[in-house]
Amino acid sequence: MRVVEIREKAVKLQSKLRNAAFSFDEMTTSLVAVVTDVVRAGKPIIGYAFNSTGRYACGAQMRDRLIPRLMREERLTLDPAAFDPDLWLSAMMFGEKPGGDMERSVAIGTIEHALWDAVGKIADKPVYQLIADRYRGGKVQEKVFCYVGGGWYAPGKTIQDLLDEVRRYLDMGYTLIKMKVGGAPLTEDLQRLEAVIGLLGDASRVAVDANCGIPVSLRPSYAAALKPLGLRWFEEPAHPNDYQGNADFIAAYGNAVATGENLFSLEDVRNLVRHGGMRPGTDIIQTDVPQSYGIGTAAKVLAMLEAHGWSASSVLPHGGNQMSFNQSAGFGYGMCEAYPDAFGVFSGYCDDLKVEDGYITSGDWPGMGFERQAELFKLFEGVTG
Repeated sequence: MRVVEIREKAVKLQSKLRNAAFSFDEMTTSLVAVVTDVVRAGKPIIGYAFNSTGRYACGAQMRDRLIPRLMREERLTLDPAAFDPDLWLSAMMFGEKPGGDMERSVAIGTIEHALWDAVGKIADKPVYQLIADRYRGGKVQEKVFCYVGGGWYAPGKTIQDLLDEVRRYLDMGYTLIKMKVGGAPLTEDLQRLEAVIGLLGDASRVAVDANCGIPVSLRPSYAAALKPLGLRWFEEPAHPNDYQGNADFIAAYGNAVATGENLFSLEDVRNLVRHGGMRPGTDIIQTDVPQSYGIGTAAKVLAMLEAHGWSASSVLPHGGNQMSFNQSAGFGYGMCEAYPDAFGVFSGYCDDLKVEDGYITSGDWPGMGFERQAELFKLFEGVTG
């Protein structure tokens, strides 16, 4: 049960959306295919993954360093009874200097997810069950709460357009909506927020995301203006590594704050917990697992968080895709997110999974379940075709 070949292909996201920090016009992602020597129905089992969204394709690192190292690791196995994510990581990290994690963590985490997909298919088990078996005594979260990310900025988009967008999400079954702030004047953002809250009838059904795009000088104004609204959370008020800035915002805002999707190692998240003012049971940690070394590292991050008084219910993985759903169901995370109309085929979950009153029920699929995303799977097949 060995790896025969690993391939990578960069593709464009095909998105024109904008948040407070940047637009996705040029965004790409890496597709990875892990070809194994296990053959079923005359075809090799192949594991797939992509590097989530918000970070560009990283094929050069994969091809030049990481894949060759992994392929020469003699102990590498995909045997469901003997696979070792820590060995995968150590093999790819050979010769790497500590620090500078993002340059390699996205590439490593993407390959690692493809390896998990392959193991799941060989075992004929969902990856979420493999995660639960290894790290959680087999306990799976059968139903996962899922919120929807929207409220993007777009040229000419009116408040009525925003409300129509929210209504579409409600019709899809979502009950918690996250919308962008910080990309327009505060007065305009408040008008947008008040309209959405008025439609939903409850501010706790609304979260906001500033994408680290609010200037330091404006953070106190946003904290003061949004504090009385009673929103579910305020996401990324400061630069990812500005732990003091995050702590200062929390002190001023008081309500729940979420961050962490742009941190790429256990050490990053530990510093956030130590120095970022984050409060267990109130605030939310949002690492993007394929971008931060993968599932094996996510287990170590969760153990570190629990040692600092946090629980898995306070972790909400960034990504909004089939990989993050498997992570949430396997680790017992508090919820997952979705972007049903934001990133094309890279958005959302299996085609037959439905959101019911804000929840998605885990399905019975081998591996990650990408084969049940018809349009996305066509792209994956193109990597090895």
